[in-house]
Amino acid sequence: VQLQASGGGLVQAGGSLRLSCAASRRTFSMYAMGWFRQAPGKEREFVAAISWGGGNTYYANSVKGRFAISRDNAKNTVYLQMNGLKLEDTAVYYCAADSHDPLRAPDYWGQGTLVTVSS
Repeated sequence: VQLQASGGGLVQAGGSLRLSCAASRRTFSMYAMGWFRQAPGKEREFVAAISWGGGNTYYANSVKGRFAISRDNAKNTVYLQMNGLKLEDTAVYYCAADSHDPLRAPDYWGQGTLVTVSS
């Protein structure tokens, strides 16, 4: 599965962005999907995940209530709506696919899209 993330950019604190991740494979609906991020000088961390059919979602405590993950299996795409962005949300965001549900250890990773939150 090839994953192509997009939608990153520069946004002021308190603003919003929506990330998208398009998958190459028609069996997209058989993968749990997730978003991870890596800030400068820090390790990659989990942000959000969504089950095969979209019925279950999971969030890191740091983004709960501000971010929303969703998927459109007809378009082979997963989204991350980010609201109320904070300076500490600045990172490279990666989408990932896991053949297991819930997502545990992704099998595939996208190339990353940079999100920069300014004051």
